[in-house]
Amino acid sequence: MPKGQPDGRIRAKLAIGPARERPPVPQRRQHAPAEETKVAKRPSRPDAAARLAAEVERLQKQLEAARGQLAVLEARADVDPLTEVPNRRAFERELARALAYVKRYGTTAALLYLDLDDFKGINDRHGHGAGDAMLRAVASVLGRHVRESDLVARIGGDEFALLLWNCDEHNARTKALVLEASIGRTTATHAGTSLSVGASVGAATLLPLDEPAEAIARADRAMYARKAARRAA
Repeated sequence: MPKGQPDGRIRAKLAIGPARERPPVPQRRQHAPAEETKVAKRPSRPDAAARLAAEVERLQKQLEAARGQLAVLEARADVDPLTEVPNRRAFERELARALAYVKRYGTTAALLYLDLDDFKGINDRHGHGAGDAMLRAVASVLGRHVRESDLVARIGGDEFALLLWNCDEHNARTKALVLEASIGRTTATHAGTSLSVGASVGAATLLPLDEPAEAIARADRAMYARKAARRAA
């Protein structure tokens, strides 16, 4: 073998070189079968339109209830709590309406003004409970002697006023006498005691140019004139 020449086996080895190891093939992971994820179902909520409609309905019911309560309160505001007839507030409103009607249509209407005779004596002798019983009895009598279209009102203390529609002066004075007689026959019982009282009634027809205060003043003067006549009789 010439000097300096490598052995054939050495050349082959040098040519081939050391064996290279191949990198390992990555193994694919075997994933476990996916488990079904259970999601809790949320309760279904009504949509915005449905919720709005429900809220509107609720508010409407509240409004209707409030209106009903207001109507009751307004009605009670016009009623005398003792006698359950209209009070002065209701009377003044109806008197203004009657005067406007008389002025516009030329119809007739009358105002009667009533004051009980010696009512103070009943309170002094038997107490205010007796006076209250007498006032309730008088209000009941007045209500039975007028038409449904007429008005009976307690305007304070032992004073009552009546508005009579389609009633001229003659009929108004006749009605005043009838009411005086009816009240004179009326009795009320309190604590076992029978009570009675008299009444003086003045009448005035409503005139087209009347103001409410003028009509009341004229009926009031007629009532005092009647009271003086009864005392003198």
